[in-house]
Amino acid sequence: MDKFTVHEGLVAPLDRANVDTDAIIPKQFLKSIRRTGFGPNLFDEWRYLDHGEPGQECTDRPVNPDFVLNQARYAGASILLARKNFGCGSSREHAPWALQQFGFRAIVAPSFADIFFNNCYKSGLLPIVLSEEEVEGLFQAVQANPGFTLVVDLEQQRIGTADGSVSHGFAIDDFRKFCLLSGLDDIGLTLRHADEIRTFEQAHLAAQPWLANTI
Repeated sequence: MDKFTVHEGLVAPLDRANVDTDAIIPKQFLKSIRRTGFGPNLFDEWRYLDHGEPGQECTDRPVNPDFVLNQARYAGASILLARKNFGCGSSREHAPWALQQFGFRAIVAPSFADIFFNNCYKSGLLPIVLSEEEVEGLFQAVQANPGFTLVVDLEQQRIGTADGSVSHGFAIDDFRKFCLLSGLDDIGLTLRHADEIRTFEQAHLAAQPWLANTI
């Protein structure tokens, strides 16, 4: 996955609490056995005025002009601002995949559902927890300033404006921080030990050659 070091991006405000994973990526789009292609159906029931089906071209569907991500001022946003308990509901990995594939690199909220929170890191998506007061201040800043952007510095564990007028620290587990900075998902972490794994397998097979006939 891509490394996350410093990211500056346009902020889109999703002013809803308790956004569940079925709203993030509805169940009818979970049939694919691939890990790609979920971005077009992010927040599908809110973004479109009709009921979407797998394989349907989203470009042919009428969009909801009132939904925040369909508004021109938030086109290309890569930081999502949300309310408490974001990502609640069923434990589908597709939810952070859809957010990441839509173009988001970070989500800022007062709290996240635990499983969704953990799944974000496996996709290179950074969930940032700030206090409700800090999040409210960001909502107000976004509303008052079209084109409002934030800079996320993972190494320094800070998020704020480029001029420093807004600056908040955030907590992150050391191991998760290392993985994001290094661009390592679970597979990448395992492949760091590919030589040791290969050496073990060769020695194991040499000691028990009969296993060759079972592979």
